[in-house]
Amino acid sequence: MSQDKPSNPNLSGEDFVIGIVAASYNNDLVEALLKKTITTLRAARVKEENIHVRRVPGSGELPYVAFMAAELGEYDCLIVLGVVIAGDTPHHEIIAHATAKSLIDISLRTEVPIINGIVVTLNRAQAEARCLGSLDRGTEFGSAALVMAQHRANLGFHLDDLTEEEDIDFNSDEPWERN
Repeated sequence: MSQDKPSNPNLSGEDFVIGIVAASYNNDLVEALLKKTITTLRAARVKEENIHVRRVPGSGELPYVAFMAAELGEYDCLIVLGVVIAGDTPHHEIIAHATAKSLIDISLRTEVPIINGIVVTLNRAQAEARCLGSLDRGTEFGSAALVMAQHRANLGFHLDDLTEEEDIDFNSDEPWERN
């Protein structure tokens, strides 16, 4: 397990609208993630009314609601929160891989950054360390959302300026060169 945490950004979230989709399964652990995530966002001055929380049954349902929320077009970033703990079958691996792939696809398709805050562990003790203990993944997810919302704000206007005839040449040696 990596304990190399990214530095906490000193960003203002004053103008950001952040959506959070949280699973209800393993609710005590998800609630701890949610509380720490919101605390981080509020510390960065994201207004309380600009933090929208939606609940789903389990982590497998997170991508659907994340997609619907992203399609609304009102969020600067979305955060999905869930806890998946291994059992006797590989079900946790299926959920982890499927949701991660879906969230990346949704983010790229909708141009809304999505923070994958699904904690996947082999046992409850590992989950508690990440959600309730010193590893503090909730704070990391909130910080990541601030960084990605800022990237969207800074880079998104370039995409808005493109016409249908223009495209960014991602194979060029020059960054953001247009055809």
